[in-house]
Formats: sequence, structure tokens, C-alpha cells
Amino acid sequence: MTHNVFKAGYLPGLTDADVTWHRLSVGTGTSTGTPSRMNTDIGLGAQAQAQPLPLQVDVPQLTAAQMAALAQRVQDASRTHLKTMPVSDIIRVLDKATARLLDVNDSYRQQLDRLLPQATGFDAEMVRLNLNAYLQTFRGLQLQRFVAEDFANPKVLDEFQPRPQGGWTRAFGPELLVHVWAGNVPALPMWSFVSGLLVKAGSIGKVSSAEPVFATLFARLLAEVEPRWADCFAVVWWPSGTLAQTHNNAEHAPDSAEAFATEQTTFALADVVLAYGGNEALQAMQAHVPVTTRFLPHGHKLSFGMVSAAALSVHKATSVARQAALDVARYDQQGCYSPHVFYVQRGAPVSPHDFAQHLAHALATLQHKLPRRVLSLEEAAQAGAWREAHEFASFNDSAQHAPLHAVLGSTEGLSTSTVVFSERPLPLTAGPLNRHVLVVAVNTLDDVMPLIAPQRHYLQTVGLATAPEELLHLGSSLGQAGVTRICALGSMTSPEAGWHHDGRFSLLDLVRMVDIEASTEREAERFTSYEV
Repeated sequence: MTHNVFKAGYLPGLTDADVTWHRLSVGTGTSTGTPSRMNTDIGLGAQAQAQPLPLQVDVPQLTAAQMAALAQRVQDASRTHLKTMPVSDIIRVLDKATARLLDVNDSYRQQLDRLLPQATGFDAEMVRLNLNAYLQTFRGLQLQRFVAEDFANPKVLDEFQPRPQGGWTRAFGPELLVHVWAGNVPALPMWSFVSGLLVKAGSIGKVSSAEPVFATLFARLLAEVEPRWADCFAVVWWPSGTLAQTHNNAEHAPDSAEAFATEQTTFALADVVLAYGGNEALQAMQAHVPVTTRFLPHGHKLSFGMVSAAALSVHKATSVARQAALDVARYDQQGCYSPHVFYVQRGAPVSPHDFAQHLAHALATLQHKLPRRVLSLEEAAQAGAWREAHEFASFNDSAQHAPLHAVLGSTEGLSTSTVVFSERPLPLTAGPLNRHVLVVAVNTLDDVMPLIAPQRHYLQTVGLATAPEELLHLGSSLGQAGVTRICALGSMTSPEAGWHHDGRFSLLDLVRMVDIEASTEREAERFTSYEV
């Protein structure tokens, strides 16, 4: 059987014949359609039968010399066509491109709707709904807020602006911004891609082997919407980390020495490297980035939810549980903002155990609307081991006549989600993802702070359901604990435009601020033509 092959990458100045192309099989699917014994034993046999074929993708394997020439072309074009544009005009171009991606009749959107589910294994309806919500944060009005969040006077990106204390200041984006993108959630490259354009940086983005589709199509669309930008960015690929050594996804492994040289060349030419990935991979990457290059890593993060007794009335608890279930189900907890644990306060008409049951029911209901993707054997084994560990704990509790632990939603072989409830104050830990979550009872939400303290350096998002009187107090406590984003339950996977990713600035961290001090202006007055 033959299958269409998607050609990834965007390489201005290079033809297909100039480049060595490398074949990847992207996605978790297998072509057999037959459940293995392992899948059947852990309750995933029915899903395995529906597992799609992987997507065949050709990615460009550039030499170091080609990468250097490409980087020069991108920098030259961005100086001419991007850095000379007012930021308001850049926003108009991005708004037009985003509008096309939101149009179901547009060919680029149709390609995304077809290819992203195949490449990622996520349900097509889940991809469609989440893509719509995500893209709306990149419309013109939202991008204006995005810029205003980091720059009180956005014109500082266009020209020198007066400083309150005297003198002038201007923000200059990088000559070359290198993005290293992860592939755990579809379309995530858009965030840094757009950030680079807003600060007028020439960009080279390295796609992940797990999701090379979105950035490729977005680059092609931008060049179509604004032809002057056609050479201002590039989308490339090279094997990195363990991929460069093992090539588990590859039919024919590219030369690792050449790939390493390409990576080294790219990092050496960059002013800023903005990278997403696992902590170990980022640490290894940083060792290859010159000390003169700014390195902005976004690594492993942990997120969780908190539910106050104020939100657990008989009439409200069910809807709160549905919102929590959405945060768990969206992209199957693959994002850094997805919850692993919900801490639920005792003392309300609906108990924490009741809330856990509501959550398990809501997750089971969502399976019909937003089916969970088919798990790989490794993912399924991890989930099975996690469930078995908690089932063992619950059996021990029963033997001791102390029902402190309960496993919900996993009694049937075909369950696609698991909620574990604990009366014990369990600390925050990462779960196996893919709709497996803990619900932990606490006396007060202040009791959560010591439970999350060991994970201080990994904390990111908290989904909160609480009364207004508690909000600022909890916000202060969570901020001191290391949390960088607090939102409503149901919004954990949908950050607002201009959010401070991992507590940092999306745009300010990319630019250099150049100041003309007041003394320079005063002294210049001595040399005017009208000086007497």
C-alpha cells in the first residue's frame, strides 16, 4: 500500500534537489491493526484496532554550509523587509494569516485538520476544537495586547522613544533567533514563531520529529500572505539528543557527525536560542550554545488544580468537575500546563471523594466527544504500572480497615481514564499523563503549600476554583511557592494572549534595549548649526 508523504521544512533559496531528504514515520500508529497481548492485558485492545497508520514525512537534512548560507539569507531579508516594518503592520499580517487558519474552507486549515491528527494520534475533533481556541489568541486585537503586555509603548520596537527620566530608548530584536520546538502538543511552535516576528527577528525554527507539520505550513502561509517575508524565516530539522544516536523513528539514519556540525553552526550564528524540551535535552543543548548567545530554555513543568469548599455545593460541584475534566482531557495531559493532581478541600456539602467520582464520570463522558488517542506500548505500560501501584495501596487500606485510597474509573478493561482518590495528603508528583489524575483531600488549601514545596523549580500552572475572598491570599501563597500562572479550572490548557510563560516575558526576553542617555542629547546641543 502506498501513502502520501508530507514534505516538511521551509527553505528559502534552496530547491528540493539541493537538499538531502530524510524519511520519518510520525505518529503512534502501527499498520497491523491487531491488538497485541500487552495491549489487551492492560485494557487497550479495542483502541489498538482503530489505531491509524503513521504519517510519512520527509525532513530536510542540511549541511553546515547550507545552514550558514540559509542563516545569512534570513538575516539579510529580515533587515530589509521585517525590521523596517512598523509593528502595527506586522500585527496586521499575522492577523490575516490567523484568519485564514481559522477558516475551515482555507486549504492550509484543511491540511492541518487532516495531517495533525495523523501525526500526533490525537482525535480529529480534539485537534479542531483546541486549534480554534488556540488560534484566536493570535488575532490582531490579542496581539496588540500581547505587545502592550511587555512594552508600555509598543513604538519602542519601531524607533527611539523618550524615556521619562530623560533620553531615549529603543528595543532591537535579534538578527537571528533560533527556535528549537517540542512536539508534545500540536501548533505550539506558533507562540515563539509569532514572538520572533513581533520583535522583527530573522528566525530559523527546528521542528520536532514528533510534529513537523504546523510550523512548516505556517511558514508557507506567511510567505503567501506577505511575499516580502518569504526569505525572513526558515523551518529546518536535524536529529538531536538521543535521536542523533539511536534514530528510532528513522528508516535510514543520517550522518550524526554532519548533523552535529549543522546544529553547532546554527547555534553559533544565533543571537538568541529559544528552546523547548525535556530538562536533560535542554542541558545538553545549552552546552553547545556559545556563551555569547542568549539561551532561553523552557523545560519540564508541573501543574495542578485546587478546589475550595466554596465551589463544592451540591449545585456547583458537578460543573466544577466538568471543567477539571476538560483540563485533563485536552491533549491528554501532554502540555506543561495540564494538571496531574487536584487538591480538594474538605468540609463542603460535596466531599473530596464525591468530587473525585464526579471527575471520573466527567472524564468517561468526555471520551465519547473527545476520544483519547491510542497509547504506545510504553505509555500503556507506564499507565498500567501507575494504576497497579495505587490499587495495591487501596488493597492495603482495605486490609487495615482504613479506606484512605480508592481507584475510580479503571475497573473495566476498556477504561480510558483513571481517577485515584486519596484521603492522605500526598505530595505533588508527575503522573503517567493520558488522563490519569490524582484527587487529594486537604483540610484547607493552605495545607497544599508544603505538599508542592519539593517541586518549586518545576511549578507552572494552577487551575483554581475558589471564592473571591480567598483569591488574592491563595495567589500570594502560590506565587511564593513558585507557581507562575493561576487561572480558572477549565482554562489551564488555554493561556491568555501575552501570558508570562514560566514567569518570564515573551517579547522582552528576546530584545536588546538600547538607551541614548540624556547627557548625549544635552551635549549634542553644543554642535548644532545655530549654536552661537
